[in-house]
Amino acid sequence: MVHPKAMDEGNGPSLATVIPVYNEAEHIEACLTSLLQQSLAPSEHMILVVDGHSTDKTVELVENIIQQHQGSEWPRVQLLSNPDRSVSHARNLALKHLPASVEYLVEMIGHATVDSKHLEQRMEAWASCSELAGERLAAVGVRVVAHAGPVTRAGDWIEGALTSPLGKSGGQFSQFSTMGPTKVPAFVMHRRDALDAVQGWDESFMTSQDSDLSMRLLKAGYVLYRHPTLEVRMHKRNTLKQWWKMGHRYGFWRTKVLLKHPTRAKWQEFLPWFGLVSTLLLFAGGSLWYWALPAAYGLALVLSGFGHVFRKHGLSSVLGVPLCLFMLHMSFSLGLVDGLVRKGRPSTDRA
Repeated sequence: MVHPKAMDEGNGPSLATVIPVYNEAEHIEACLTSLLQQSLAPSEHMILVVDGHSTDKTVELVENIIQQHQGSEWPRVQLLSNPDRSVSHARNLALKHLPASVEYLVEMIGHATVDSKHLEQRMEAWASCSELAGERLAAVGVRVVAHAGPVTRAGDWIEGALTSPLGKSGGQFSQFSTMGPTKVPAFVMHRRDALDAVQGWDESFMTSQDSDLSMRLLKAGYVLYRHPTLEVRMHKRNTLKQWWKMGHRYGFWRTKVLLKHPTRAKWQEFLPWFGLVSTLLLFAGGSLWYWALPAAYGLALVLSGFGHVFRKHGLSSVLGVPLCLFMLHMSFSLGLVDGLVRKGRPSTDRA
């Protein structure tokens, strides 16, 4: 294990993976194991777990892993406490505690894993993107895919909703096949000096903090890229309750982002409200066509369900996928309005 003093003098790792966590006991061991077993030399990277006062066994599990993986054959693993709990606070806390040798920060979460060559490929992808973007390159994002293994029936419906044209956001779960510039990279590797230049993450954002950061980096003249050969396997929500809470939270903080960065607005985000208001106006005006928009929307939902079945999923998707899409549109739209009138609070399900 590299001595902390040597690391602070610039002889330590050049890359650090930062993992904000809250109640991740179910997945944190798999996450850390995937990062400990990297092809990149142990001396070249470290892992920093920032816990938001978990109430389960997350801290105990991380401490056990730290005890079991000491020595020069392993990358250093460090655990910090995050009393403010939000992801933005966690990442800023990491910036303050990382040794001076660290030049790049990799974003990770406790319910995700990566392949053994992931960090090595991160560095190769950065070099490839840098050839095109030049020295203003500040971040390179990756593709997010569902974690392999069994999923609940609701989890399968949720995956169907995310892959449907009616559920794609172009953000975290966007699938792409070419390397190039983007405004919304996911699971980013940032250049540390770029983060310092924009003063890190805005701690008023408890969700969508990465979207806000990307906008500020772009406004500062930096370039953001994404690379298709890099993947992070993520355990997605697998209950309808989690799905509803996620949709509402994303809508709520989306409003906060748009209030600060109005140019990020997309007309598609407001379609549910447009459809509802138009339907009510047609009905109030006595038009016989007031049912047309709801009928078209319902048909689109049903077709999405059949599309998931045709991709060799269960027949329950005929109802389950439309239900999840409707829940997503409803919760996100309500969240958009809620974001106008209420202050945020830390998530109760995940960091």
